[in-house]
Amino acid sequence: MSVTVRVPAKVNVQLAVGAARPDGFHDLANVFLAVGLYDEVTVTAADELRITCEGPDADQVPLDHTNLAARAAQKLAARHGLAPDVHLHITKDIPVAGGMAGGSADAAGALLACDALWDTNTSRAELLDICAELGSDVPFSLVGGAALGTGRGEQLRPLEVGGTFHWVFAVADGGLSTPAVYAEFDRLTEGVEVPEPLASQPLLDALAKGDSTALAAALSNDLQPAALSLRPSLAGTLAAGTAAGALAALVSGSGPTTAFLTRDAPSATKVAEALLASGTCRTARLAASPAPGATVL
Repeated sequence: MSVTVRVPAKVNVQLAVGAARPDGFHDLANVFLAVGLYDEVTVTAADELRITCEGPDADQVPLDHTNLAARAAQKLAARHGLAPDVHLHITKDIPVAGGMAGGSADAAGALLACDALWDTNTSRAELLDICAELGSDVPFSLVGGAALGTGRGEQLRPLEVGGTFHWVFAVADGGLSTPAVYAEFDRLTEGVEVPEPLASQPLLDALAKGDSTALAAALSNDLQPAALSLRPSLAGTLAAGTAAGALAALVSGSGPTTAFLTRDAPSATKVAEALLASGTCRTARLAASPAPGATVL
């Protein structure tokens, strides 16, 4: 018997970052929106915990116990006094190390799939606790839709979304390390008073109304200057998408994937074609939001 769970990518439509805390994390006001690019995680009973992976850039995914999906299986097993003896197979379609929470998605997918396979009936609250232990983005990967993440991003409040938003994601060559981007943020803000991160009310209103133009005007990412500092070529990608008619452009999370909000699906196709023709990205993916969270297929 095996269980397969489909889990979405995310884009941060607002990422407000506070100063570094004593524990090294940063307080955030992080508005997550799940988008229709998905990984699938299939778990099957096995003699020991092992991981395999296929899909774009699968060779960049760790196949040892540092993989977040493996850690998810181990944590759930430990809670229930079980051995984490499963074969985890990850089918990647979310860009790897791209700022779209692909690793976090796989962790949430593995958690839900193992819970179903083992018939452990773990409560939603307990699953979310394990997600938070695994990483700041993992709880949202389980929940999907739209949410405001506070604390280090793991404390979620669901948000209303009043329509469909159309996106293009330009995938860059190579990844960017999230810790490196935060370290660069700290370097760039050294000696500067960093304001307390707060959710933007105009942005929340735009989501609730399903208003793409208003959302475009409110998009923000405090990590974008750090990502551009480490990868200056991303400025050319942002410019190419904007020139092609995107309503707004920003670095997705810690990057290096860049996100372009468009008016509708035909506009998204046009922007994607222009981005590919510009030579400023490796590939361009279209996706709509919001999307459901981790789902057993």
